[in-house]
Amino acid sequence: MSRLQAALEAGKFVVTAEVGPPKGVDVAEFLETAEFLRDRVDAINVTDQQSSVMTLGSLAACHLLKERGIEPIYQLTCRDRNRIALQSDLLSAHVLGIENVLCLTGDYVTLGDHPWAKPVFDLDSVTLLQAVETLQSGRDLAGKPLKGTPRFFPGAVVSPGSNPLEPQIAKMEKKVRAGARFFQTQGVYDAEQFVHFMEQVKHLNVPVLVGIILLKSAGMARFMNRNVAGVHVPDHLIEEMAEAEDRVKTSIEIAARLIREVKDICQGVHIMSLGWERYIPAILDAAGV
Repeated sequence: MSRLQAALEAGKFVVTAEVGPPKGVDVAEFLETAEFLRDRVDAINVTDQQSSVMTLGSLAACHLLKERGIEPIYQLTCRDRNRIALQSDLLSAHVLGIENVLCLTGDYVTLGDHPWAKPVFDLDSVTLLQAVETLQSGRDLAGKPLKGTPRFFPGAVVSPGSNPLEPQIAKMEKKVRAGARFFQTQGVYDAEQFVHFMEQVKHLNVPVLVGIILLKSAGMARFMNRNVAGVHVPDHLIEEMAEAEDRVKTSIEIAARLIREVKDICQGVHIMSLGWERYIPAILDAAGV
């Protein structure tokens, strides 16, 4: 059982953070950031070619964390691999001691730095979860028996801010049936909306970690409202950032306030700091976590 799974099953309010691997092979800053967060988070998500930008692989980066006793969450996307490669990478993850897997469909290649790349999408997030379950049953997707059976703690994502919300809940239900054991959400900026979402999915009885994306500016907030599906930053938060004399201080205050408002109705928080990892301890302190 992974430490993340044990913490959730014990009823602990879990904290996870997202750290992206470098675009290259110099891992010093990546490891320094992970070490900085070690005592404040329960696990670190390692992104998998986030926004379709080519970087060092998530599997290798997770292995580096595991070697140092830091709990990784292996993000695995379907965009760049067919079902053969996805299953092989899952087996490799198990052999390397990586237990937590976040199953994602992946962003379109047109968003990234290789827009001419050929996308794969042989599987999607639901069928990838099913592939994890199949491997854990001792067979591959072709029905062939495995020599040794892997064990994982699989997770998935959901967007509480989607409008309409019903398709997201239906997809979440499919993911639970496919084997998802925990969820991390897309960025949440409306506590009342998140409370409504949690009421709608409480029948699933699965841990949900609220996603908090740090706001760096009013411009960033407006950009997300235009371009990031399932994310909506309310006007009053945009105005708060626009009028801020100290944007970092205001961003910390907004993130901490959101966590305080929702921490009693969910099982943890997932912080996406976008390079501002050094402010995560201050956010957690201000949120009382």
